[in-house]
Amino acid sequence: MIKKNLGQNFLTDKNKIREIARALELKNGDTVVEIGPGHGEITRIIVENFKSQIPNSKLIAIEKDEALADALRNSMKTYGGSVEIITGDALKILPSLIRDSDHKVVGNIPHYITGFLLRTLGELKIKPRLIVLAIQKEVAERIAAEPPKMNLLAATVQFWAEPEIIGTISKTCFSPQPKVDSAIIKLTPRGVDADTAKYYSVVKVLFKQPRKTVLNNLSPLAKNRELADEKLKKIGIEAECRPQNLNITQIKRLAEEFND
Repeated sequence: MIKKNLGQNFLTDKNKIREIARALELKNGDTVVEIGPGHGEITRIIVENFKSQIPNSKLIAIEKDEALADALRNSMKTYGGSVEIITGDALKILPSLIRDSDHKVVGNIPHYITGFLLRTLGELKIKPRLIVLAIQKEVAERIAAEPPKMNLLAATVQFWAEPEIIGTISKTCFSPQPKVDSAIIKLTPRGVDADTAKYYSVVKVLFKQPRKTVLNNLSPLAKNRELADEKLKKIGIEAECRPQNLNITQIKRLAEEFND
């Protein structure tokens, strides 16, 4: 039985599932962590690849629904040690599970945990090599946005990962059918070359009132408006610029200047 409170919409289109698997760029020795495998639609495609083409690899699936986890555990017995099913909350388990950069993360993610999951992944001390998620199309587009559509979510995620939308998934490809379409997004973690705490503190203030100018938003972080204007001129950002027109490099510079 589907527990509606877990927000489960199972992806049933095999072509889209294969598209997700291809985006993982599976290689010999990979450890794939799947979030919310449900009935194992994505799980089976990945482990079949392991069996036929990619030996010495493993998939660890984290399922919160105990009944689904038990059913999947039973159906995956034929794959032996290449599959492990963990019952629990992925948001709590991931930090202790991702121990090296050989891991890759995949999942068809319920909307209500998407933000929490991205935050959890962004805070991992050791990031996975690659992350491929099926999420709401609108959310994927916000994550991958560039100037002049930069936003808080994009600025937050793009600080630690490079996003790429691989393709879209019609709502008709799910059961039960959700109200909106989804997208497949690939996140490639990158080295963080700025102070994390400083960056996020500035981003939070910068996008709190996105319709205001950068000068108006950041002036409270400086001693006065005049000093804030000087800092903006120093890094070549116009005082009347809006936050949505900034790129990640510029936002990093703002974080450096407004945390002195």
